[in-house]
Parts: sequence; C-alpha cells; structure tokens
Amino acid sequence: MGTEDPTAFSESHPMNGGDGVLSYARNSWAQRGAVDSAKQMIQQAIADLLDIEKLKLESSHKFQLADLGCATGTNTFFAVQNIIEAVDAKCKLYSSKHWNNSQSLGLEYQIFFNDHVGNDFNTLFRSFPVLWQYFAAAVPGSFYGRLFPKRSIHFMHSSNALNWISRVPKEVVDINSPAWNEGSIYCSGTANKVLDAYSTQFKNDIETFLDARAQELVGGGLMMLILAGLPDDVLLCQTLIGKSYDILGSCLVDMANKGMFSKERLDSFNLPQYYPHLDEMKEVIPNNKYFSLERIETTFGPSPRDITSNIEMWASLLRSGLEGIIGDQFGNEIPGKLFECYSKKHAENRFSFDEVKDLIAFNIVLKRKYS
Repeated sequence: MGTEDPTAFSESHPMNGGDGVLSYARNSWAQRGAVDSAKQMIQQAIADLLDIEKLKLESSHKFQLADLGCATGTNTFFAVQNIIEAVDAKCKLYSSKHWNNSQSLGLEYQIFFNDHVGNDFNTLFRSFPVLWQYFAAAVPGSFYGRLFPKRSIHFMHSSNALNWISRVPKEVVDINSPAWNEGSIYCSGTANKVLDAYSTQFKNDIETFLDARAQELVGGGLMMLILAGLPDDVLLCQTLIGKSYDILGSCLVDMANKGMFSKERLDSFNLPQYYPHLDEMKEVIPNNKYFSLERIETTFGPSPRDITSNIEMWASLLRSGLEGIIGDQFGNEIPGKLFECYSKKHAENRFSFDEVKDLIAFNIVLKRKYS
C-alpha cells in the first residue's frame, strides 16, 4: 500500500486484557477521571471550532473519529459518546440557524478504536454499549506511525496514552553512558542526563505523532489530547506515581538480591514513560507547522491521598498497566510476587504518601490547518 508500518515505530506493552479482577477494564477508574474532566472542553471546542459548512460539503454525511490508545474497558466509549453528543449539538444549531429547524444533518459516525496489535480488542468489542450510534472498527498499530489514509479523519482523541513514549532512550540503559539510569526504573527527574534523554525522546515522539496525524486529518479537523504532566518545579519522584515507582524499584532490587533474576536484567529495565512540564508542551506543539494550538488547559485530578486510601485498589491499577512490560522483562511469574511486595511496602510507608505532590492533566485542542 506504500504506507509506513506503524508497528515498526515503537515498543508494544499493552494493558492487561480480559475483564478479570486484574484487568485494565476493571482498574482504569483514575483514567476515567481524565476523560470526564475534558468533556466540557470537548463540547466547547466543537461548538466553536468545528466547521459544519465545510464538513457538510465534503464528508457525504459521514463523520470519522479515531480514539488513539483506546486500551480496553469503557473509558473509550465515554470519550466517543462525549464527542458524538457535541457534534450532534453543533449540527442541530447549524440546522436551526440555516433551515429554521433543529434536525440533525443525518451524519453517520464511523469510529476507529486504535491501540497496539497486542491490545485485547476482543474484550473491548464485547463490552460495547448495548445501544451505540456508530459503525466501529479496530485499527491495530502504534500511533507513532501512520494509521489512516490521507485526509480521512475529522476528529482525533487520545487520553492517558501519550505519556507512553515509543521506546526507552538507549543511553539510559547503557552502563557506559553518562545518562545511565543506575538504581532507578523510571525518569525520576533527579538526574539531569537521564531527564534530558527522556525529554528528547518525548519531544521527538510528539513531533512524529503530530506529523502522522497531520496527514490523516482533514483540513479543519480537530484533535483533543489529554495527558498527565508535572506542575512547575515538581519532579516526578515527588508525585504519587514517582513514589510508587520507587517502591516497585525497591521490590525489584530485593527480588534480584534473592536470585529471582540477575542484577544485569534489572539494570537494563526502565519504564518507557515521560511526564512533561507545561513549558515543554508549549514548546513542542506550536513548532508543528500543520496545526494551530487552539487551547491548552491544566487541571488537577483527584487527591493522591484519596486515590491511595485503598492500597490494594491502587496496586491493582498499577499492575493492570505494568504487568505486561514487567512480565516481558523478568518473566510472567514475577508480577504477582512483585505487587505482593509492593502492597506490603506501601502499607509500611503509608504516611510518606501524605507528602506527595499532585500531577496535573494537560487538555489540549489542536486544529489541522487547511494548507
């Protein structure tokens, strides 16, 4: 077909499939909060920015929407429904102004649910709402490559996905590199060389992501991006996520010392995640020549102290997102023992979590330029 292979662009670490007690579908309640908090912004962006006249002339009454990084569970369905309701409201307002009636334009919605090829699309489609108002299709592949034909999508949405970078920077696992991330499994923010390596990878990934989306969105098409980030002067190690990763790293050290896997295997493990500051987002997005930055807002999520009031629930949330990558690195028998250790250590250090800083959510609206 002549298009790039999107699976060649990034590592694949899908969330836990199925609908069991440790599945992502059952343990993504915190991510649901990000979807809910962005609903009003989506409504306002579509009301103000969606060009119904051009859409009516060019789309043959077909509206195509893609959710990138959909995972499994119902969060993606809530996001899609929020967008459809906002488009319907805009269409009815257009009809009222131009034809003196409040009928919709008769749009048919086609929704593309995208995630890595290893995502559990079977569970996703089995959990569809009883009544849905659209035609649905799965699109497997990394969103750091092309996924759709040129100028075919009217609205793109991605929530809680872009913090996963395409790969761990190679220098942070190189023992001979000044950016070797010795003694940590994530980008804590305390080592400048490590931070620079992760930041560079994140910025390159965002540029690649936007360039791919620019080819796929129609002129005037909209994109809503939701991702977690850091307030000014806050390091990731000072947040709930960072504190949790420190405990996981401590448990992995204990397991390596017991001979459950080698120290070399532990030293080569880093999480491919990055949490940017606001100034980084404001730097990388406006530099893309294909999009105009229409809105960027920051919101605070639920209090970390509220989230971790039930340690087992929080541990299950972490496990639902990390079990795959941990099992790939250390063996499938390790995650169960690891999170048993995590829950115990978290309980022993419960009061230290009272001091953690809040993450923020970036809600970003972009519009594809016509030229």
